[in-house]
Amino acid sequence: MKRGSSIFYGALLLTGTNFLLRLAGMSFQVYLSGRIGAAGVGLLQLIVSVRALAFAAGSAGIRTGTLCLCAEALGRKRPLSPVLSGCLKYGLLFSVPTAAGLWLLSPRLAAEWIGDMAALPSLRASAWFLPVLCLLGVMTALFSAAGRLRTLVAVEFLEQGCAIAVTFLLLSRWSGTGSACLAVTLGGGCSAALSLWILWLLRRTGPRTASPPYRRIFTMALPVGAADSLRAGLNTLENFLVPRRLALFGGAASAMANYGVLHGMVFPVLMFPAAILASLAELLAPELSRCAHRQGRVRVRYLTRQGLRAAFLFGVCMGGVLFAAGRPLGQLLYRSETAGIYIRLYAPLVPMLYADGIVDAMCKGLGQQSANARYNLFTSLLDVILLWFLLPRYGMAGCYFSFAAVHLVNFALSLRRLVRTAELRLSPLPAGKALLCAAAAAFLTGRLLPAEEAGVPAAAAAYLLALWTLWLVFRVVGRQDWLWLRGMLFQ
Repeated sequence: MKRGSSIFYGALLLTGTNFLLRLAGMSFQVYLSGRIGAAGVGLLQLIVSVRALAFAAGSAGIRTGTLCLCAEALGRKRPLSPVLSGCLKYGLLFSVPTAAGLWLLSPRLAAEWIGDMAALPSLRASAWFLPVLCLLGVMTALFSAAGRLRTLVAVEFLEQGCAIAVTFLLLSRWSGTGSACLAVTLGGGCSAALSLWILWLLRRTGPRTASPPYRRIFTMALPVGAADSLRAGLNTLENFLVPRRLALFGGAASAMANYGVLHGMVFPVLMFPAAILASLAELLAPELSRCAHRQGRVRVRYLTRQGLRAAFLFGVCMGGVLFAAGRPLGQLLYRSETAGIYIRLYAPLVPMLYADGIVDAMCKGLGQQSANARYNLFTSLLDVILLWFLLPRYGMAGCYFSFAAVHLVNFALSLRRLVRTAELRLSPLPAGKALLCAAAAAFLTGRLLPAEEAGVPAAAAAYLLALWTLWLVFRVVGRQDWLWLRGMLFQ
């Protein structure tokens, strides 16, 4: 089997898994939003943000370190037991003190930062489960490095099912926003503990013939952990800023509701189709790394160009679908006109967001992780500054401007780095033609099928039919694309 075919079928497996898991997660999010309302979803998002920061600090980059060291040990045909032992101890060394700190700081975080003591039980439950989540990251990295994707897929399905089942069970007995957030936290923690136990039983590490490589673990994981923690801290600050600064514009209750709609309802819908590209990105990165080390510059340029093209065209398709079907989709999923308006508003940014994800993955595959980290930190800091000044004056319009500007800057910097590293020559003409066709297709769909009369399937089908017709007429896609796809499938 050729390499391209191997990438395609690997991506197909991961895509199916990611798609089903995201579908289950988004369906549960829809149920939860109906149960606790937009303000409750906003509170849950703030709790998740704190947990993400604690996880970044507690894991301290150990997943990346485990992945690299296990892959190296397998390449040299050495047992994995010393590496696993050292990585687990490293994970406990950082996660236990971080969990203790989160437990002690939970009352202050709930009262002063989140502004709602209903978040306190969830924060303390997050502290209890933090070491489990960090150790689970070590085990999933071990299985990824060993190429045991099917085992990981099965465990991920079991974990998602357990999380939903436990949360539903608790929600059937508890009521109130704080109790609902605690149910979600306990469901995720219990499912993580189950996954960790199963992966521990299924591990294959060989005999322990040497002492753990502690120095290499620290050298490899700590810099990654520091960068992850800094970025997670900025992201958490962004999430806290939005409701707080919005409250200066329209009141606290309205601010939390708008925050919940945007981050808990709209963004999951916008990024749901990206499951397909996430799988492609996960497989493109190591393939580009192999090609770069083998001096395969021609294949690097080919994979980079095709990855960019596939991500951008797919983003144009999905962005147009979300724009055409935004309002009926908001009503269908959340019974919310506001969610539909925001989906439609943010949909034109989808091609850039999807392409940016692929660009970041390909940059990492070509050894540009440090540059990516610098860009992400810079744009996160820029986002904090823009949100601080714009939200009190312009409200949600300021939030939109900040989001669009920051992601555009990040995309431009990352794309520039990728083009230079891969020695690409890109013409803006194909992208311009694709976007003009998309705008024309959206206009035709809106005129012939008004949003208030269209259902989601009708609006999506009408837009895609118009778009693909225009693409074929103006040769945005053509015979070479079908030949490439056939080669991926059958060679």
